[in-house]
Amino acid sequence: MDDPFDAGAGGLLRQPKAVWATAGASVVAFMGIGLVDPILPSIAQGLNASASQVSLLFTSYFLITAFAMLLTGFVSSRIGGRRTLLLGLALVVVFAGLAGTSDSVAQLVGFRAGWGLGNALFVSTALAVIVGAAAGGSAAAILLYESALGLGMACGPLLGALLGDASWRYPFFGTAALMAVGFLCVAAFLKEQPRPARKTSLLDPLRALGHGGLATAAVSSFFYNYTFFTVLAFTPFVLDMTPYKSGAVFFGWGVLLAVFSVLVAPRLQRRFGSLTVLGGSLVLLAADVLVLGCGDHTTAVVCTVLSGAFIGVNNTVYTELALGVSDAPRPVASAGYNFVRWFAAAAAPYFAPKIAEWTDLHIPFVVAAVTALLGALVVVVRRGALTHEAQASGAPDLALAN
Repeated sequence: MDDPFDAGAGGLLRQPKAVWATAGASVVAFMGIGLVDPILPSIAQGLNASASQVSLLFTSYFLITAFAMLLTGFVSSRIGGRRTLLLGLALVVVFAGLAGTSDSVAQLVGFRAGWGLGNALFVSTALAVIVGAAAGGSAAAILLYESALGLGMACGPLLGALLGDASWRYPFFGTAALMAVGFLCVAAFLKEQPRPARKTSLLDPLRALGHGGLATAAVSSFFYNYTFFTVLAFTPFVLDMTPYKSGAVFFGWGVLLAVFSVLVAPRLQRRFGSLTVLGGSLVLLAADVLVLGCGDHTTAVVCTVLSGAFIGVNNTVYTELALGVSDAPRPVASAGYNFVRWFAAAAAPYFAPKIAEWTDLHIPFVVAAVTALLGALVVVVRRGALTHEAQASGAPDLALAN
């Protein structure tokens, strides 16, 4: 894989306005995921709710996101990528704004579900649009997308802390305003993308999972995402810090996520191979999460921030696997892969606090460490499917990297 940073006019930073507009809106979309992290305790206090009830903000969001992945290709292949992006952005603006008006946890969970639908339509289509319109090929496009993810993940908790210190409602209103700006930018700078010759059916993403390599990547990512979202959704309750302090911790986490996904992961892949890097990173993440759950408060803070490095590496490699390991069209492959992995993102925020209620605060992190190891085990056992089938489907970057 060539280094996008050294690709001259087609490098990572030299992109059309349409790509920058889509990437900028993607930053805000990913901000919405971590936005509630610093204010979860404040929401629980403001709405007289338990940790497990508030964690449903993530569960409803990602459960709807998972099912909506079956709709994204169906919708975008009929109305076009640009209109799908705008529809998704519009739904986020509406439901993020409504979330800020909630008077109960049930209302907030419901509005987050609508937010998840909009985010699914936008995020899945945004990746396909960036890959299709970016200069420098798919490597530069994927890194640009991961840059948006990392920046959004870093800035989301910071925005949540800054606005949430005054009221837990303000971060939701702030996100609605930023997404409205993103809507205007996409409307102004992105031209309609060519529609595929064949319209995507609702079942195409599920059929794509019949490919052994893509199914392997999705199953491994499922286990990994349980670990990822245990850290993201449950750790704020364990740290039990003010919104500012919690926001600072997750800002540092997001900075490492961005740096390692964009700068470190590609270099590690070129030197050691994608699957070796992925397996090693998952094992290190398991060790980090285990120490996070068993150490003292300072150790938990350090390990939370450090986990961003491993998560950043994993995100980049998994995205490349999902887009390149099979012969399915990228939007279809991405939808099938995301359909599987987002179920783990929905499960972890629900089960982690439940497990803590049934046992103690340490056990959810033990479970998260085990799921990370299971993700690594799937990569090791199914390594042949991820390499040989990548060669058969014409994905040389992945095949030669291993």
